[in-house]
Amino acid sequence: MRDTGATQALRELAQAHGVGTEYTDWLGREMRASAETLCAVLLGLGVPAATDDEVESSLREVHEAPWRRTLPPTVVGRFGRATRLPVHVPHGSPVELRIRLEDGDELEVRQVDHWVEPREVDGRLIGEATFELDAELPLGWHRLIATGAAIETAEATLVITPDRLELPASLREGRAWGVMTQLYQMRSHRSWGIGDLADLQTLAVWSGAELGADFVLINPLHAAQPTAPMESSPYLPTTRRFANPIYLRVEGLPGFDALSRFDQQSVLVLAELAQSLNARDVIDRDSSWALKRQALWKMFRAVPQWTGLKEFGAAEGEGLTAFATWCAIAEKYGAARQWPATLASGDPKMVEHFQSVHAAEIDFHRWLQWQLAQQLAQVQAAALEAGMSLGIVHDLAVGVHPEGADSWSLRSALAQGASVGAPPDQYNQLGQDWSQPPWHPERLAELGYAPFRDLVRGVLRDSGGIRVDHVLGLFRLWWVPAGASADTGAYVYYDHEALIGILVLEAHRAGAVVIGEDLGVVAPYAREYLLERGILGTSILWFERNEHGRLLPPERYRELCLASVTTHDLPPTAGYLELAHVELRDRLGLLTRPVEEETEQELATLAMVGEELIDRGLLAPGGDQGAMVVALHRFLAQTPAKMLGVALADLVGDRRIINQPGTNDEYPNWRLPLADGDGQPISLEDVMKAALPRRIAARMLHGA
Repeated sequence: MRDTGATQALRELAQAHGVGTEYTDWLGREMRASAETLCAVLLGLGVPAATDDEVESSLREVHEAPWRRTLPPTVVGRFGRATRLPVHVPHGSPVELRIRLEDGDELEVRQVDHWVEPREVDGRLIGEATFELDAELPLGWHRLIATGAAIETAEATLVITPDRLELPASLREGRAWGVMTQLYQMRSHRSWGIGDLADLQTLAVWSGAELGADFVLINPLHAAQPTAPMESSPYLPTTRRFANPIYLRVEGLPGFDALSRFDQQSVLVLAELAQSLNARDVIDRDSSWALKRQALWKMFRAVPQWTGLKEFGAAEGEGLTAFATWCAIAEKYGAARQWPATLASGDPKMVEHFQSVHAAEIDFHRWLQWQLAQQLAQVQAAALEAGMSLGIVHDLAVGVHPEGADSWSLRSALAQGASVGAPPDQYNQLGQDWSQPPWHPERLAELGYAPFRDLVRGVLRDSGGIRVDHVLGLFRLWWVPAGASADTGAYVYYDHEALIGILVLEAHRAGAVVIGEDLGVVAPYAREYLLERGILGTSILWFERNEHGRLLPPERYRELCLASVTTHDLPPTAGYLELAHVELRDRLGLLTRPVEEETEQELATLAMVGEELIDRGLLAPGGDQGAMVVALHRFLAQTPAKMLGVALADLVGDRRIINQPGTNDEYPNWRLPLADGDGQPISLEDVMKAALPRRIAARMLHGA
């Protein structure tokens, strides 16, 4: 490995704060982070490291900091396993520790005999007492309370998580297959220019009752900013806790009957204008939301007091108030960079003044989230009633917009001066910068992981499962320092025992399955750990190879995984077979080798796959593209995977790429509606009349 200019002390400091100093890239090469990168990432963590003196001082601080606290900020344990924790007090001073359980009961914690040499910190000798938690504490969110004559009472969060997330009964006894789709793409004749929750319900009921599907996996429904231009990417939301009201079906809301006859007619006119957007070849979120918001505001104002809204607001707490306030500020002032400085900084007095002046607008945004929660519950109930074993499976994005609601209200839990991305890989050879502020691992622990818990709960509400995009981010995230290129970042490691434990706990309480998208550059231990905790992996047919580079035989697929032919970061299968991904990356200048070389390799891959399918009797020699799409899904059905996913785009022969990683405005990412094989937009009604969905569904139900 080349010299990076990083001293041993700097590397030690980085490692002490969970910053990786080296990693293995996608080509198997050992890569080291430069001194410049390490200093920049440490600065993002609030750790000075620009000079040797700063490094020395920061090293001393990181080693002494735990001894200054009586209790760790958060303790996460697993049911069935005893957990030990340190308690720091003046040397020789007695201390008692108890637990206040979630239900209010209290338990004493026993101290164990475990000698630790005392340490001098800030001129005082500090001792460490060791306590052991009972192995069978109840699951949940509790409080640790330490008391003693020589200390002030100290408290910390205690989370007891399941040792392993058990699969839902339907997956323990068999397998499930389902449809994967981008909801906004899936427009019906009654859509307001964009697929909505009524469309999702129609798809779920049809695919469950007619195709025998067990689930519908959809893109993240996280909220975007409520102003134009609305962010197109569902993976760059303003918040991950709350949903985007653009997905509401207006006609399905209570309140229409309360409107005056004039207002009822005006809503119908708005609906007609919005439905005309369905003919457009590119989804126009801004026009759709502008029309939908007018209708929603009328309905909200038609009822002076909404029964149930107050209770919903109380249950969601300060998080909902902060989000609704952010939305109201954004509607008044626009992008965050245009806000008054006092509001942008979150000055409590100015925020409180704004809330008093704009109470109606803030209540409106609370009401929107209440309506979303009710419609999502209706969709899940209808899916299960139609025979689905899981129903709707939601997607959790990696992070949030740098100027969004979470970045404003959760700033204390986010790092500054860096963004989340990914190192170079086969399909993104320049690396990726996703422009998302990362969690600050130490501050997240100090907050008891409440921000993470709350967003997971929000996504899991009324769902059969959750897909965690880039689940490896719960182990480590690729931090790209501000102003640096995406290939010059470094990994920052997180307490995966805490984050994944919390995910497992909340999924257990929701009765949901968890799928981790574990693609890309994978740390060696990550997949084994996820398997141990009962989290399914993700297998994409094109990426699954054996030790000789051939297509991995179906019988060698993982059982605990969601297997599919394609994913949203690849073209639909018909487009992949035509090398649409090579043509587009060449056109956009994203290839790092000649297009001829890239094309030759991809054609060789397709030829190899075709041979495998023919050898297995899944494809007749000379079979056309449609036959190969079916054969690929027949291949998938031969795997032992507990979950099988079929892209809705593959069920209609769509070829167009949904998203090209590494691009912003160069390509209409996340804005293309579902289309047929000729590239013409296709309605949900036409999808349900097509023959191919039933043909592929039969393979998923009955195997190859």
